[in-house]
Amino acid sequence: MNEALKVIKSTLRLPSSKFPPRPPPEALARYVSRQDDLYAWQLRERPAHSHETFTLHDGPPYANGELHVGHALNKITKDIICRTKLAEGKRINYVPGWDCHGLPIELKAFEKHGWERGSGVDPVKIRGAARGFAEKAVEKQMKGFRSWGIMADWDNHWKTMDRDFELRQLAVFKAMAEHGLIVRRHKPVYWSPSSQTALAEAEVERDEHTSTAALVKFRIPAIIGGSAEPVHAVIWTTTPWTLPANQAIAIHRDFKYLLVRSVKHDNLIVAHSRLVYLNEQLDEEVEVLKVLKSEDLLECTYSGLSQFGEEALNRPIIHADFVTADEGTGLVHCAPGHGGDDFEALQHHIKSGRVIIKTPVNDKGEFTEAASPNNPSLLAGKFIFKEGNKAVLDLLRSENALITSYDLKHKYPVDWRTKQPIMIRATAQWFADISKIKEDVVKSLENVTFRPESGKSRLKSFVENRSEWCISRQRAWGVPIPAIYHKETNEAVLTAQSIDHIIGVIKERGIDRWWSDAPNDPAWVVPGLPAGDYVRGKDTMDVWFDSGTSWSLMSELNNRPSQNQALADVYLEGSDQHRGWFQSSVLTNIAYQKATNPTALAHAPFKQLVTHGFTLDGEGKKMSKSIGNVVNPDQIITGLVPQSAKASKKGRVLHPLGPDALRLWAATGDWTTDVVISEKVVTNVHKSLDKYRVTMKVLLGMLSDCDPRSLVPADEVPLDGSYLDRIAIYQLYVVVLKVREAMQNYEFHKALAAINEWLARDVSAFYLESIKDQIYCGKANDLDRIACQRVLYHIFCQFQHMLGPITPLLIEETYDFTPEAIKQKAGHPLKRVWNPLPNEWDDTRSNNDINWIMAVNSAVKAAQEEARAEKLMGQSLACDVVIELNHDHSLLFFEPAFWSQLMVVSDVRVTVNGVLQNEDFARFINNAETEEERQIVRAACAMQFQNSINGQKHTWTKCREVEYPDREYPEIMACVFVTSPAKEKCARCWRYLAEKSGREDFPPVCERCEEVLTGPLEPGVWTTLRARFDDCGGA
Repeated sequence: MNEALKVIKSTLRLPSSKFPPRPPPEALARYVSRQDDLYAWQLRERPAHSHETFTLHDGPPYANGELHVGHALNKITKDIICRTKLAEGKRINYVPGWDCHGLPIELKAFEKHGWERGSGVDPVKIRGAARGFAEKAVEKQMKGFRSWGIMADWDNHWKTMDRDFELRQLAVFKAMAEHGLIVRRHKPVYWSPSSQTALAEAEVERDEHTSTAALVKFRIPAIIGGSAEPVHAVIWTTTPWTLPANQAIAIHRDFKYLLVRSVKHDNLIVAHSRLVYLNEQLDEEVEVLKVLKSEDLLECTYSGLSQFGEEALNRPIIHADFVTADEGTGLVHCAPGHGGDDFEALQHHIKSGRVIIKTPVNDKGEFTEAASPNNPSLLAGKFIFKEGNKAVLDLLRSENALITSYDLKHKYPVDWRTKQPIMIRATAQWFADISKIKEDVVKSLENVTFRPESGKSRLKSFVENRSEWCISRQRAWGVPIPAIYHKETNEAVLTAQSIDHIIGVIKERGIDRWWSDAPNDPAWVVPGLPAGDYVRGKDTMDVWFDSGTSWSLMSELNNRPSQNQALADVYLEGSDQHRGWFQSSVLTNIAYQKATNPTALAHAPFKQLVTHGFTLDGEGKKMSKSIGNVVNPDQIITGLVPQSAKASKKGRVLHPLGPDALRLWAATGDWTTDVVISEKVVTNVHKSLDKYRVTMKVLLGMLSDCDPRSLVPADEVPLDGSYLDRIAIYQLYVVVLKVREAMQNYEFHKALAAINEWLARDVSAFYLESIKDQIYCGKANDLDRIACQRVLYHIFCQFQHMLGPITPLLIEETYDFTPEAIKQKAGHPLKRVWNPLPNEWDDTRSNNDINWIMAVNSAVKAAQEEARAEKLMGQSLACDVVIELNHDHSLLFFEPAFWSQLMVVSDVRVTVNGVLQNEDFARFINNAETEEERQIVRAACAMQFQNSINGQKHTWTKCREVEYPDREYPEIMACVFVTSPAKEKCARCWRYLAEKSGREDFPPVCERCEEVLTGPLEPGVWTTLRARFDDCGGA
């Protein structure tokens, strides 16, 4: 017996593959390094003159800190897009970059060396330390990015601190300055005391903040409304610290104003619409004395506190459109040194000299002596957001000028880096004049494709609501604004000639010499000016100007492509970059175009602008170190499942699946919205990746002995063979089209959903199950088996194609374990092109029949499960099936062998009528309202069927009606009967198709297996063995 089974087992062709269940670490390192080779290969094999180039311009990450899952989402998404375009046959141009200048890196340099900001540290030392920190950060981040399998031109990566980059940036600045787009103005700008520098609007966020709101009264010396008693204008402010800079009161000429009498504060002026508010704050009902005309108020002056300066007398009351009746008193205190609206409203008075731009606050946010010149000790040195604010209120209270004050929670601007409150402060700064190019920028966006579409209105709104861009910063680590200043007058020189001259010196000496050379070094002063009268400026450019000019990398400034095309196919970053890099890129690019060719139609530097969301934890919260929900990408790679922030235990550990697990996570969600990373999500990602590996191993095993005749191109696959193969080819055709369309639309989550559904429903549960008998038990040279392997070959290749952009390391691994014949025929899967599939694969008949076929199969599975629940059967082969129809149907055209292979059962018969001829049964099935009623009908049906086959060897029967895939017909037209098998179990293929061997100690085999056993073995082995069992009782 055992000897016979050994012979039987030796004839089986079980899948054989050494493909491992987990990727070995040393192999992963090898697969990662191949991605660099792949990028180099496509540059070499797909030259630009003969292949369409796809350019994805990298939005540079900041060279600071550890990599996080936000970096992973960004870089992996870009890589999947590039790999998709590579599969389309294009040449890829993706050169990674880094943003290296700016305050955070400068602060790291201070922190490392123990320096204090504002302590006079040599700028050259600061720059050297900052550059060293940035270099190390770039090196570390690059290593992390490459470990994720990112395919890019790493050897030619760029940094905003590179010499060539800085020179290109200065050239863009020069062109803009030459055409009047760079101007210097003394005006209020956002200023960060915590960073001690000016900020652009893109660097300002609004957070919840508690301010002190105050009602303050200012005396109007003139007689108003016939009253000889003192009259006070009541203003409302949420920034009492700005009162020492007060220069005017603004009202609205269309409002009605009231003169009222207060028991506590005498005669006051308030807007009619704000009377109720005033009563609430005074906690009294004031007496209305008279309605005042706004014209009368506009002719008056008022007096501030003398402690704030002698100029406090005879200040004007003006009209301003920004005064509203929604809050406050309808009278607004104006400090043009601390408010943009105030500055604009008072331009006439500033130019006439009636008011001044007073800014008694230093870089650190501390009052200067000018805040209270009569007694500097009252305010000087006090921080405006804390003790300074309180000191102003105390001063007002002592002069009986403070009516009331209270805490007010509201949105307040903060520095987006330090998260600390900022102020508006008038200083001399450099600006890019956006008003001159705004219309061109907006027009250029009409020809850009936005994904998602909402990004278009978002970016347009940022541009339309902006007239200027403050581009100067007060820090050492950056690209200098190439301006020189007169020592006495502080007048700036910024001309095309002066900038050209300075750029030439930088080329010769290096950019650090701007800070290290002697202040009176004449080399920096443009010829024609007295060198001894000028000094170099200390301001540097906004880092958004740095990264915003990175488009210059894609084309040499002296050899630009035609003005009618974009430089990049895609810009892709997070949704916060509409106000940041996206905006600075299009502004600088359009500005440069208009500066160099004013009459040409400007175009955006990108054809498509794509944005991804933020990464959130399982509870929908943003990642934050303070709440402990930050996930390191290495956790996903090594299999550590993230827990919620509330969980006390560490994350549980899954088996490590390498960088592809991280990549699969990035592609699984709709990345155009916020993307969740949680225990459930990561666990599902691992399950999917495990499923891919298992399927690949099975496919490799089934193809391990593939016949060369099975390796034919897609357009040579014969479709006149097994209908099961035709269905598999049609299902493959459908999923490939879905996946390619989704990938081309950057909808990777839809591609994966289609792959997973196809894998579970069409491949694993259907085709691979159905062909096991042919692959394992058929003859090696059997044409049906060869046809089967032909289909498997295309399933395998297309599976590699579909997963290649998302899990390239897995595909590299499958290539290493691919049979040599397939390697020679198909080539490397990551280098293949997605050629169109043959139209013949779109099989109309398969499309029409497949729903019916699957409906029958589902009915059989349901009946089998019922039998298993009653322990009547185990494996699927341990039953026979009868399909009964009540009229001629296309299902009759399928051979029983097709059905038994499809359902993985031993025997199938298809009959017409029978029990379905009984109209009562069909009616009962259709009319059954509950599952219990249906079970009763099914049991009766099974009994009737059992009686009809009396004498055959079926000990049990289960019945199921076929659920229609559509409702074209009014009644049940088919049912299936799953019965106990009529024959014996074949010891070789396990189908119940064998006749009894006549001997209990010799294994029975079916007719097909008997034929295989007597064929490929050495002559007479099976026959001799069987004869020996027959003659001597088995030995």
